[in-house]
Amino acid sequence: MISELQQSDFHKCLRILNEEGQLEAKAIIAGVNPGRVFVDDTSIPKSGLIWLGNNDGFIFIGDENNEHFNKEINAFIDNVITPEAKKIGLQWFEGVGNHQRWNSQIESLFEHRKLGSWPQKVYMLHKEDYKPERELVLEQGYVVQKMDKALYENKNGLIKNIEFLHAKITEFWLSPEHFFNEGIGYCIIFNNEIVSVCFSGFVVDNIHCIDIETLEAHQGKKLAQLIAHHFVQDCLEHNRIPYWDCMEGNKPSVAVAENVGFCNTFNYKGYEFLF
Repeated sequence: MISELQQSDFHKCLRILNEEGQLEAKAIIAGVNPGRVFVDDTSIPKSGLIWLGNNDGFIFIGDENNEHFNKEINAFIDNVITPEAKKIGLQWFEGVGNHQRWNSQIESLFEHRKLGSWPQKVYMLHKEDYKPERELVLEQGYVVQKMDKALYENKNGLIKNIEFLHAKITEFWLSPEHFFNEGIGYCIIFNNEIVSVCFSGFVVDNIHCIDIETLEAHQGKKLAQLIAHHFVQDCLEHNRIPYWDCMEGNKPSVAVAENVGFCNTFNYKGYEFLF
């Protein structure tokens, strides 16, 4: 029977994680970032499903040929995952395999559903590949500021949309304290509003997975590229490795990553179906 693991038992999944797989899976199993884990056996898991704490999808881990797990997964999704997902407004199940062998299994397990797919790209950046000469100059009125507790607390009330920053951090982290202890981040401010953010979404050891977002009204000004440089420079100065995970079809995101100097390290396939 597929059951949910207590967070104190997440370590039991370390041996079934793909060392070269997604950083998000490692971060959740390590307890750095929030998430839930469902496994075939809570004592000695062979296969499992990770639900990312930011509700950005699911990761299949372990043995893709585990008959016990595979027989139960559809009913488990329908009876356990779907009701909870719908309560929080999710419409799509988005899942990936922690290794490529899961791909054909996912396609087989969910062949009775209207299964869609997309290619995903993962980039990393090392000091020798960074392209500082491509850093841009900010337009007048825009200011880059490092994310710190003073900015987050906004005690002087200067930032008019501080809830944007609060929402981004709590989307990925158990608490602001966890973020400030483990992660780093930068934002761009215009007329006392945060209009772009770039910060550590997931962290494992010295590897920092970037989350980046620019408000729609300020897109097209290359703010993402500019703020990414600040994030990367901070990482490289402190021996951290920036990690970028995006859909291949997200051309602006791919362009920013490659312009800054990120190198494509591996790709994987994502799958989706309506709950």
